[in-house]
Amino acid sequence: MTKPAFFQVAIDGPASAGKSTIAKILASQLHFVYVDTGAMYRAVTVAAKKAGLSYDDEAGITALLPTIQIDFEPGQPVQKVFLNGEEVTEAIRSIEVTNNVSLVSSYGAVRSDMVEKQRAMTEKNPVIMDGRDIGTTVLPNAQVKIFLIASVDERAARRYKENKEKGMKVDLETLKDEIKARDYKDSHRAISPLTKAADAIEVDTTGIGIDEVVAKIKKIIEEHRA
Repeated sequence: MTKPAFFQVAIDGPASAGKSTIAKILASQLHFVYVDTGAMYRAVTVAAKKAGLSYDDEAGITALLPTIQIDFEPGQPVQKVFLNGEEVTEAIRSIEVTNNVSLVSSYGAVRSDMVEKQRAMTEKNPVIMDGRDIGTTVLPNAQVKIFLIASVDERAARRYKENKEKGMKVDLETLKDEIKARDYKDSHRAISPLTKAADAIEVDTTGIGIDEVVAKIKKIIEEHRA
């Protein structure tokens, strides 16, 4: 196994397991660069929508890829996401994008393009990257691999709370069904499905506070850096 030039932390897991929240906090505390891969696939989904493409138009979305530029900027309370210079931080979190990003991210050309961009981000700084295939596909040689999980009920409750805070009304049972459907799509897609890497450490966040999860993973990272 080739050791990366800069330290890499890969955090994988299903939707709403807390990956992004945990990764952002860890990156801030450890002074690593945070790469939000989920936001990148969501940005491609927004690009398809803006282009008037159907989400099942794989050829059309593939043709769109060379025109897509995705950038991140620090922001409070969340990192800002830009698509071709336009901020899409809120747009990528819409219910429509959430329900279609699994399909868009299943396309081979989309994944190849995003993986190339993601790997390029590791060449100058230590990184924390979260997603669904980071430890298995994007950063297979990462020094630390975490597989974050939580029960469907817990994940639906988190998503319900987030939506409520944004003024979005979605039934809790509907959210549970959507999360189950998302899990199935992510784990059954032909290319880079959601899978726990053989050398990943599983961390269950069900019923555990964010600070406790962060402390647990931070200890794992520091042990591997020692």
